[in-house]
Amino acid sequence: MTDRPPRPEKTRPEKIRCDACPVMCYIAEGRIGACDRYANQGGRIIRCDPLTVLDRRIAKGDEVKPFLKADWDGTLSGDDLFVTAVGAGTTYPDYKPAPFIVSRELDGADFVTVVTEAIFSYCGVKIKIDTDRHLGPEGAVVRAKGEAVGLVITSEYGSQMLSLGGVDHLTGGSKPEGRVTCDTLLRLCNREAVELSVDGGASVIVQAGQPPIVDGQREERMRVGCGSATIGMFASQWQGLVDEVVVVDDHITGVVSEHQAGKVLGWPDTGIRIKGRRSTPGRYFQVAEPGLGWGGTDITDPLTILGEWNPKKGARPGLTLLMVSTTGEQFAYYTLDDDLVPQPRDLPEALRASVELIAENCEPALCTVMFMGGAGGSLRSGVTKNPVRLTRSVQDEKTRVTVGGAPAYVWPGGGITLMADVTRMPDNAFGSVPTPAIVAPLEFTLPRAEYRALGGHDDKARSVDDILEHGGDYGADVRAVGPVTGKDGA
Repeated sequence: MTDRPPRPEKTRPEKIRCDACPVMCYIAEGRIGACDRYANQGGRIIRCDPLTVLDRRIAKGDEVKPFLKADWDGTLSGDDLFVTAVGAGTTYPDYKPAPFIVSRELDGADFVTVVTEAIFSYCGVKIKIDTDRHLGPEGAVVRAKGEAVGLVITSEYGSQMLSLGGVDHLTGGSKPEGRVTCDTLLRLCNREAVELSVDGGASVIVQAGQPPIVDGQREERMRVGCGSATIGMFASQWQGLVDEVVVVDDHITGVVSEHQAGKVLGWPDTGIRIKGRRSTPGRYFQVAEPGLGWGGTDITDPLTILGEWNPKKGARPGLTLLMVSTTGEQFAYYTLDDDLVPQPRDLPEALRASVELIAENCEPALCTVMFMGGAGGSLRSGVTKNPVRLTRSVQDEKTRVTVGGAPAYVWPGGGITLMADVTRMPDNAFGSVPTPAIVAPLEFTLPRAEYRALGGHDDKARSVDDILEHGGDYGADVRAVGPVTGKDGA
């Protein structure tokens, strides 16, 4: 029996540990980590996406393109280019300086922009949905893929509001709840369409900058105002063309003959009776339940909100009535018969223009997604050796905060609680890590003297041209995009 040749030893590719997030993946050569954001290339951890620079010399809205060093003559002005944190890499673990500390001159003054991708466990989105249609009762749970991800909050003028995410959903519930919440936030922040359902309410497809789709119906316009406001705007245009106008609205239904606007115009009484709760003359609350019908109510027949007409107060056969919603999408025209019962009639051409004017004054219905996060904790160590000084500098408005180059609103009070519009950021500005948490681009811009005063890592500051030429610890790939806002974010 012949001896078998020795089997070749199996070699496993050497793995290196990535410290860009708390998961600390071991990544083999040529592979990427669990976050799909970092990879092992040649025994070095690199960021998979290129560093994104806002370039004012590229037309607004232009498609993302590589930044070609061959096309760059090495000259620039301080406000031409703004280095965002998109693709920059992270400060985690936060004992080290931020990936990029950019030195540049603006209007003759030295400024520093500190650039980092921040890991947010304390974050979420606030969503404004332009619609009168009832999405669900205030406080109702909002779900994605069956998991609770947020709640309905107080509605605003012409819009329904949702609050999604937060640390309790990301880390305080079950693992599926945390994963779905993180995925939902990530997709919303990256301007993808997400289907949400409200307990006891509607299903809605939300996408930043796009019309909402409520129970399969695409919204086209938000209301011009409540029923009372609509009468205030258009009462004079109805005078002499119709005897009575009712603007149906879930919040405040208006009646022109009783309304202050009608009284100022000398509008005669009609003997109309509304079944809702009277607030002030010509203004009625709770005429119906909230829903997907006329003016955000649950009605499909507007006559259901009317009681019997009173002949002692002006009701008479032949009296004409226009009923219209606050968007002009629904309207109906009636005359009273001999029994003072409204009978439907074709809308006269003379009134059609006023209905069309209501529609014309309605703005397009859109979804607005605002990223909101608490930029506190140790990420501030990537900016300064004394973190509280950064917080105070931001609160004193000496340091400006941007998110992917987009301006951020910083809430008053303690900490750095910020909010920014995701439609003003470059594409795919957000990422995630499996902890789960959202990764958002974050930039702090301040005068260099202020940066030194707050104990910043001034020795790590680099010029823009050096960054474009050599990149950083997470790679040298750079791309340029036209500013979404038409500004450089500085």
